[in-house]
Amino acid sequence: MSHPVDPSRSMLLAVPKIMPSLNAKSGISEGSSDSPQTVGKGQAPDKLQGHWILARAGKRVLRPGGLELTRRMLAALAIGPQDRIVEFAPGLGVTARTVLQHHPSAYWGVEREPVAAEYLRKRLSAYRAEIVLGQAEKSGLPDGCATVVYGEAILSMQNQEQKNRIFAEARRLLSAGGRYAIHELCFLPEDISDSVRHEIQAAMSREIHAGIQPLSRNEWVRLFERNGLKVAWSCEAPMHLLEPRRMLQDEGFGGVLRIAFNIATNPLLRHRILGMRRLFRKYGEHLGAISLVGKRKPENA
Repeated sequence: MSHPVDPSRSMLLAVPKIMPSLNAKSGISEGSSDSPQTVGKGQAPDKLQGHWILARAGKRVLRPGGLELTRRMLAALAIGPQDRIVEFAPGLGVTARTVLQHHPSAYWGVEREPVAAEYLRKRLSAYRAEIVLGQAEKSGLPDGCATVVYGEAILSMQNQEQKNRIFAEARRLLSAGGRYAIHELCFLPEDISDSVRHEIQAAMSREIHAGIQPLSRNEWVRLFERNGLKVAWSCEAPMHLLEPRRMLQDEGFGGVLRIAFNIATNPLLRHRILGMRRLFRKYGEHLGAISLVGKRKPENA
């Protein structure tokens, strides 16, 4: 009995013969000291969290709403030369490079992974950027140092208490009238049942090896409000992180070929990534991406 073939899976298995020459021409070297594939070095792929598995495969854009939702978030922030920026968990520096092209007066990236921090220092060396080894809930930066704080794909992996700590740190860092932006997973629809919510959380935590706890849109808004931030803008997008069309938009043709080659030649990476994609498709009607921007309320508000 024949079975339908997933064309995107076939593509993943068809490119090993053409990628070595492409990598040689582009200077890409798997496991090189300036490659994101060194993140999580020493850990087996079956133990790594999902976002670092994708990074090892060569994926550069790790945000649920892709580059387009990030661009919309940055447009809403309207960053300019007068701004002082703090980014929580900059990861591979994709958003950081876009932000730094607006020439803010200061940029701090708070990254807890030492290998990722060193990678960022090299990647952003052409800009006036400081990478701080620390945690989003305890950055070590001074009060009121920033006019803009933002983070992407970090809060969805935290429990409610940790979410509140990160929000409190963002508010502490913001000067009066400062803006805090997030780009995260979102439960759909607004009245999603507790049983479906818990099923998705458990399945994603098993597959991605992180405690995934998204919120609905109204729950994200309430989280802003409880932490002294008034939502001024929001936008939603499909959660198509591993779909072919989105991957082409985010990574480009050469990037997709690089990822396909790495997956096709590494069975453990392939197993993990295809497992994540099956999960995202299974719960596609209940998972979206959302970005919100909130402004710091005055102390007496």
